[in-house]
Amino acid sequence: SHKDEFTIIPVLVGALSESKEQEFGKLFSKYLADPSNLFVVSSDFCHWGQRFRYSYYDESQGEIYRSIEHLDKMGMSIIEQLDPVSFSNYLKKYHNTICGRHPIGVLLNAINELQKNGMNMSFSFLNYAQSSQCRNWQDSSVSYAAGALMVH
Repeated sequence: SHKDEFTIIPVLVGALSESKEQEFGKLFSKYLADPSNLFVVSSDFCHWGQRFRYSYYDESQGEIYRSIEHLDKMGMSIIEQLDPVSFSNYLKKYHNTICGRHPIGVLLNAINELQKNGMNMSFSFLNYAQSSQCRNWQDSSVSYAAGALMVH
């Protein structure tokens, strides 16, 4: 019943270099600053298992699914810090298979641009889940996280 009250503009973000994430972040920052706009950035987190060709495992965390959660929550914590460089460094170090890493990078760079101009924002993750709890090398799972950006 409200379909004529808003316009949806889908933006597909593919593989980008850090400099392109920064460039697009600057471009989108003015739209992010406009309170009449709503941004939805969608991404799964870790895709773990042989079928995804990713099997990072830190044994000190206990079972595999706990290692995956620890890995994801490291990335989530960096996102909450709103630091695009640290997020990029995290991805280089752990190669976490976050499929929306580039849209997240664009968003973090847009936020960074707005913070330079005095805008105060914070990001908090609200929920986290895994599709299954991996306990052996034959298992697989995909992680999911939901968060919200607040402008103060």
